[in-house]
Amino acid sequence: MVFDLGGGILPAAYPFALWEALIRHVPQLAEEKSVGVLPLRTAENNEGMLLPKRAKLVLRLPLALAARATALSGQQLDMAENTLQLGKGKLRPIQSYPTIHAQLVTGATDEVLFLNGINAQLSQMGIAAGLICGMRRTLACTQQSIHGYSLVIHGLKPEASLQLQYAGLGEGRQFGCGIFVPYKVISGLE
Repeated sequence: MVFDLGGGILPAAYPFALWEALIRHVPQLAEEKSVGVLPLRTAENNEGMLLPKRAKLVLRLPLALAARATALSGQQLDMAENTLQLGKGKLRPIQSYPTIHAQLVTGATDEVLFLNGINAQLSQMGIAAGLICGMRRTLACTQQSIHGYSLVIHGLKPEASLQLQYAGLGEGRQFGCGIFVPYKVISGLE
């Protein structure tokens, strides 16, 4: 579900406060483990994370929760020192892509162990694909921190792409972790 989003500057650890604001309005979101909040597209400046004018809030959720999530349409989300204004929510189906990316997937702290763990998860799901591990990342606030790596998964068949986008990998989907989105493919380079 996609909502237009208006606001100003957010702290770097905004995902924790954003999740709390969302479940204040729709507590049922917290009851479903598969619900995720895609990371917002922001630009960093001296004061924090700046939202662009065409910012969107995107929730990954089961269709059964869509009716409840529409209650977020037009709501104001109060997050400590920041306020976000949501527009009307619209359903947007997930489409398959051969290459997908997640900003942060939780797992082992060692890159080799992380990739071994991801390969094991993919094997359990019956998915064969290539992996490109990115930088180690941390998402932290005063109460908690989440560690992992950015990850690109490529060479996916359509069914596997949809399966990974629905299920995600790792923990922390409510904070934007383990949620995969299409990744631009550059082909023909040799």
